Amino acid sequence: MPLHHLLPLLLALITVLLHASLILLVISSFLLGRSTLGWFETQPLVSEQLLNRRLLSVEALVTPTVQDFSDTPLIGDDKIGVLLLNLGGPETLEDVQPFLFNLFADPDIIRLPRLFSFLQKPLAQFVSVLRAPKSKEGYASIGGGSPLRRITDAQAEELRKSLWSKNVPAKVYVGMRYWHPFTEEAIEQIKRDGITKLVVLPLYPQFSISTSGSSLRLLESIFRDDEYLVNMQHTVIPSWYQREGYIKAMTNLIEKELKGFDCPEEVMIFFSAHGVPLAYVEEAGDPYKAEMEECVDLIMEELEKRKITNAYTLAYQSRVGPVEWLKPYTDETIIELGKKGVKSLLAVPISFVSEHIETLEEIDVEYKELALNSGIEKWGRVPALGTETTFISDLADAVIESLPYVGAMAVSNLEARQSLVPLGSVEELLTAYDSQRRELPPPVIVWEWGWTKSAETWNGRAAMLAVLLLLFLEVTTGEGFLHQWGILPLFR
Repeated sequence: MPLHHLLPLLLALITVLLHASLILLVISSFLLGRSTLGWFETQPLVSEQLLNRRLLSVEALVTPTVQDFSDTPLIGDDKIGVLLLNLGGPETLEDVQPFLFNLFADPDIIRLPRLFSFLQKPLAQFVSVLRAPKSKEGYASIGGGSPLRRITDAQAEELRKSLWSKNVPAKVYVGMRYWHPFTEEAIEQIKRDGITKLVVLPLYPQFSISTSGSSLRLLESIFRDDEYLVNMQHTVIPSWYQREGYIKAMTNLIEKELKGFDCPEEVMIFFSAHGVPLAYVEEAGDPYKAEMEECVDLIMEELEKRKITNAYTLAYQSRVGPVEWLKPYTDETIIELGKKGVKSLLAVPISFVSEHIETLEEIDVEYKELALNSGIEKWGRVPALGTETTFISDLADAVIESLPYVGAMAVSNLEARQSLVPLGSVEELLTAYDSQRRELPPPVIVWEWGWTKSAETWNGRAAMLAVLLLLFLEVTTGEGFLHQWGILPLFR
């Protein structure tokens, strides 16, 4: 075929691909939930074969311990800092659209082919504007914005006070992923304050590659090229769901709420955790499900010690889109319990330590209404931990217990600049799922080719087949939208 005949076909193919990419992204933005997007980052941090490995140092952090810190020299001349990591959220309705822009501008949220990476920010702007009205409705229903920053700041202040009371004069910083104060802002303040030992503490009790892992990936990129941070000693507390203080704090709240029912012993305790796509666990080796189930077991064991032997169940909320998520689903489980004759239900937001849109709107409004419509007559909900005294004190103990494990990144070792966990204690404390790990693997590529179980890959493959079919119809029939727009006829 002559070259001048191929040019219009090539131009048409490029045009269709660009439009198809935009259309798919717009469609995906409608499928994503208004408050669950921070859980959609697909970075497989660990290998499935090594999930069960535990180093003694990590077990020392998460295993209940009782220590007397009053006479123990822990810090010397070091300046201690604690960095609390969280998602962030819009504080006002005006913040919703720029918050969504930050979310969608993250390549781990919308993963474009490298050829189209220049479209990342324009698409983020387009999708965030499109999503903002619906998202504003959700935030308006809980008071006009997310309370997450206010609560996290309060947790940071109470943690600081607790550390000082235990003879550890540390400074506590808050770093959010997608809204103020951003993690980058917190790091700059840490540098200005001259912190020499840093404890990184994600405010997620259970580790997931989509929460703690995501924040650590961001830290990795910040640490990599900064000479000060490369030299600064630091460590990570990866998860803390097993700690005695956390378990007791959760049990205290459950016990208190049960007393509000007429017949406490008949109440079904309903643990609702934020879900993650099933592929995170089965393909990427996410330990989240295993840690969540163990966490629930530990809480129920503590309740049994207090002679509370209620029936209980665990389900996962906030699923969106066509991808299969961890089961059972919260909404389906509520309906099923209603059919089985359960009349009293106490919801426990097990994966949240702060009130935000998933607890205040999704659980308190949507799931409560669903429960009452399903035949459940009595509904209760355990509040998030917030600044509960036992919880905060235990976090302080976790920080103190981690200090002996703080290690320096080796400046002379070039590999030290390639990962947050290259050497020593940081490698040991980042959940220790792979003790030989030298670098974080790349995210799951949404647009990859090859035979995998990834639903995103299948969606992309189906989209490409559709594109080829549309192009074929354009060329053979002359009645497609490219002809209607006058693109192909220009080259005839």
